[in-house]
Amino acid sequence: MNEMLATGVTDEVTDTATVDAADAPYFLLRSPQQAMEAHGVRARLPSDATATLAERVAAFFAAPRSGPRLLVGAVPFDPQQGDALYQPDQVSGQPTVVRVETPTLVGDVLAEPSADAYAQAVAAAVTELQRTDSPLEKVVLARSLRVTTAQPLHPRVLAARLGKDPSVATYVVPVPAARPNDAAWLVGATPELLVSRRGDRVLSHPLAGSARRSADPAEDARAAETLLASAKDHDEHRHVVEAIVAALAPLCLHVEAQPRPTLHATATMWHLGTRIHGTLKDASVSSAALVALLHPTPAVCGTPRQPALELIRQAEPVARGFYAGAVGWTDAQGDGDWYVAIRCARVQGTEVRLYAGAGIVAESQPELEVAETAAKFMALLTALGVHDVRPF
Repeated sequence: MNEMLATGVTDEVTDTATVDAADAPYFLLRSPQQAMEAHGVRARLPSDATATLAERVAAFFAAPRSGPRLLVGAVPFDPQQGDALYQPDQVSGQPTVVRVETPTLVGDVLAEPSADAYAQAVAAAVTELQRTDSPLEKVVLARSLRVTTAQPLHPRVLAARLGKDPSVATYVVPVPAARPNDAAWLVGATPELLVSRRGDRVLSHPLAGSARRSADPAEDARAAETLLASAKDHDEHRHVVEAIVAALAPLCLHVEAQPRPTLHATATMWHLGTRIHGTLKDASVSSAALVALLHPTPAVCGTPRQPALELIRQAEPVARGFYAGAVGWTDAQGDGDWYVAIRCARVQGTEVRLYAGAGIVAESQPELEVAETAAKFMALLTALGVHDVRPF
């Protein structure tokens, strides 16, 4: 057994298994509906911008190949950057169970940017949004926390701890590494489905508008009721739903969205969510094509897309990489599941960078957006053994 996992036991699992080397190719996607675990790399999809994803996937599957007729991986936040998808050697629907202990952190938690600097960036964005001649209606601004572990953190250890919340989709995806000798991973537990495709059936479940949950039942209920009644949060959510429906409508015989958002709960957050169903006119439209069409949605970028992207590139000191991108799979028939890559961390050796963002509209208050991002860090921080986000 890997030395890091050989000591200490938690009560979160009931079985043990040998964990593969931390640099071995490994993909995990476990949702409330299904689970997929993949090992090894048989072939890689040539990397390029998101707009070319469907064409590249179709060419990949058109070539004679052995092994699983499947591609797994991640699409970055910035649609101009290259993606990271590959054909695995082996696929299983029964993820390995591992027994883990809490990772040990060393040094301080470094906020990138600081809470004060993030509040200033939000204030500047609000000023832009309030300009009568501004094209922007919403922008999502993110920040990150950087922590260091005493020993290299195995991605499956972090995923096992995040997987305690049954309402989310837990994922582990290998991503390109700045240092080629150290494998890098995106590890997270997302509540948000970008798009799922089965034959001619399409489903999306966007989330936008959030509130932190409370351990006190009465306070937790008040937080949920306040979110459900919040005009600001409904406005933020509306942008996302309208954008997805408008994008899907030309491809579908019909698109149906819930008339009003409903509450979606994770272990740490309340969200406003809307389920969107569609039936494709042409069943040859693949899940890869739908990802390229929808990503990035206003839930992680803003609207209109291009002005929001430009502001994000200018305002955020740390490049998002694959945070707020999409993680998932697509097969040779075009079916697939793709989740928005939020509530995640980039793991490389002993370096762990956590990400969180908040949707900014003209009515946003900087101090509340700081609090929202702090709340969104909670799932990852708790998994790392940190239980207080107030200093960050």
